[in-house]
Amino acid sequence: MMATTTDLRGKRVAALLSGGVDSSVAVAMLVEQGVQPDLWYIQIGPERDAGGLTCTIEEDLEMARSVASRYRLPLRVADLHAAYWEHVVSYTMERVRQGLTPNPDVMCNRLIKFGVFDERVGHDYDIIATGHYATTEVDTQGRTWLCTSPDAVKDQTDFLAQLMPWQLRKACFPIGHLHKSEVRAIAEREHLTAARRKDSQGICFLGQIDYNDYVRLHLGEQSGQVIERSSGRVLGTHRGHWFHTIGQRKGLGFSGGPWYVVDKDVERNIIWVAHGYDTTEAYSDHFLIASLHELTAPLPYDAGGTWHGTIKIRHTPDFCPATARLRPDGRLELHTERPLQGVAPGQFGVLYDSACHRCLGSGELRRLEGDSHVG
Repeated sequence: MMATTTDLRGKRVAALLSGGVDSSVAVAMLVEQGVQPDLWYIQIGPERDAGGLTCTIEEDLEMARSVASRYRLPLRVADLHAAYWEHVVSYTMERVRQGLTPNPDVMCNRLIKFGVFDERVGHDYDIIATGHYATTEVDTQGRTWLCTSPDAVKDQTDFLAQLMPWQLRKACFPIGHLHKSEVRAIAEREHLTAARRKDSQGICFLGQIDYNDYVRLHLGEQSGQVIERSSGRVLGTHRGHWFHTIGQRKGLGFSGGPWYVVDKDVERNIIWVAHGYDTTEAYSDHFLIASLHELTAPLPYDAGGTWHGTIKIRHTPDFCPATARLRPDGRLELHTERPLQGVAPGQFGVLYDSACHRCLGSGELRRLEGDSHVG
């Protein structure tokens, strides 16, 4: 029998608040279970001027304070600003400089929310609760599995797929079994200030800062050519390959589109594009996963050495059936049942079982040798 909820009786619980409706309702769900968690607001964004780019934490913190007041719970602030920028922002900028497409929110969960926070204060707690849309199961061997939310659109297991096993064992997701509409309804019922607050759409450390403005601040601009892959025709120029990612359609600025970024030559600072909605150059069904991180247990291969399951390559409700074989160099060579649009080196490929239920692990996407100038 699987245990699909975490027994919190007699345990010390730290609940991480972001100021949004999801983490606010997560606290409400804990209180409903008779748990009195300590509330923590993790400060990671720039609280002061960042080279002319402004971002404030005050609105988020005020929302967190309102939750603490509503349930008469203690609220503390964990200033992890320096650690975040040392680990996550440096990772992001270095990957972008290399022509890759990083996911800082994935690394924030592993390195900061369940990492540095645990080192600083979380080690005093048995459980760290967050407002993620994910669930966990404990099997008959006592192993904890990361599992998907019933709300496929909001499911966030892809953002948690780099957690270490000990981090997952300590994690609790009080709203993971709910749909977003149910979360909003609970927030209204509980008269939470964040009930009608819009979901954050940006990268966690940027706040209201524009991503391209931030990249420009750190990496500057460098003019390069935009070339149509099929004809070799130069369409125009760009301001730096780091402003573009494979699969990108918007923001290229060329008429007669659609145009898709299908490749990048980092050494020559060239962006390769293809034309048309259904251009095959924008799709791939055969690629690699590097630095494979197996979340709870090794991937289950059949007698012939092939893994069968499903994969996501971005935050989407869509899973794609796939098979993979482990290469001698430790990378997975993966085939998907259908071609996927915008396979960008540096993105995380997240692996699931065939039922799209258990998240098995993840790794960075790479093109096959000879198939790309990147990765």
